[in-house]
Order: sequence, then structure tokens, then C-alpha cells
Amino acid sequence: MTRSRPSTGPGSPWDGEFARYFGERAHSLRSTAYLLCGDWHQAEDLTQAALIKLYLAWPRLSRHDTLDAYARKVVLRTFLAEHRRSRWKRERLTDTLPELPAEAGSEQDTLVRQALAVLAPKQRAVLVLRYFEDLSVEETAKALGCSTGTVKSQSSRGLATLRNRLGPHYTALTFSAPTEGR
Repeated sequence: MTRSRPSTGPGSPWDGEFARYFGERAHSLRSTAYLLCGDWHQAEDLTQAALIKLYLAWPRLSRHDTLDAYARKVVLRTFLAEHRRSRWKRERLTDTLPELPAEAGSEQDTLVRQALAVLAPKQRAVLVLRYFEDLSVEETAKALGCSTGTVKSQSSRGLATLRNRLGPHYTALTFSAPTEGR
């Protein structure tokens, strides 16, 4: 015996609502994902995974006023899960160097991206949510599924690492969300 469930395929009654949400929030989610991983291609993958999960859950979501928090949480969890999985992957040695992308953007943006890249994933996630997404300690804790104390300690450690890494440049920085292609 099979259970019938609401259709989420093409032509479902929720397509219009979801398409509107996608159009309004995809860029913001992609920017958050980029700040987490530091790579636009991986950010696209994280965003796509989050939006697919959101689309599949759309008919069951009763409070559409919390969609941004839910989507952000899916991006974060996907990022952290990928990082845990990637620790077990082995590097593959080759005789040729990979082609490196040209760095675009200001020197300040490059410094911040490089400094964020050395942080542990949880520290990076906390700093992105707190200082780029401008979430409160409580909102960040809820998004990451941890305590406010963890957010505070990860934030403190992450900022200390950034201060140490950036040295005299740290106090002159103004942080802003990335724009695509940088």
C-alpha cells in the first residue's frame, strides 16, 4: 500500500511561491555560501543543495516567515557535512599544477578571504553569520544548532586568529558581503 503525498514535481501548486522565493533569496544564499567556503563553484553547489532540500520540504513548511533561517541552516549544515567528508578524502598527486583563477577585487577583499580560509569551519561559519549576515548570538546559535556559549567562544577564537593573521591590516578593514565573480 502506498501513501499519497503532496506533489512537489513540476506543475505543483507551490511552484509559483517557490520560484518567487528563489528569485528573491538565491543571490543572498550564494553569498553566504561563498563566505563559508571561499569558492564560487562550491558556493553554487551548496546553494543548489539547500534550495533543492527547501523545494522538497516546501509543502510541509507551515511558517513561510522562517524560510530564510531554514535555508541558511541547510546551507550551513551542507557546508559542515562536506567539510567533515572531505577530511577523509585523500589528496591526489599529479605532475602538473592546477590552473589557478585570477584574483579579482580589492586587496582588502583578498586579505579577508585568505584569512577566513585558514579558520576552522565552525569558526568561519560563526564569523560569517555574526559579522557578514549580521545575526545575533542567539540567532547564530540557533542556525548552527549549538549553545550561545559556543558561538561566543568560536567567535572569540576566530577573531583572534583573524587579528593574528591580518596583523596591522585588521583594524583598517571594513567587512562587506561578497559580490559574485570576486
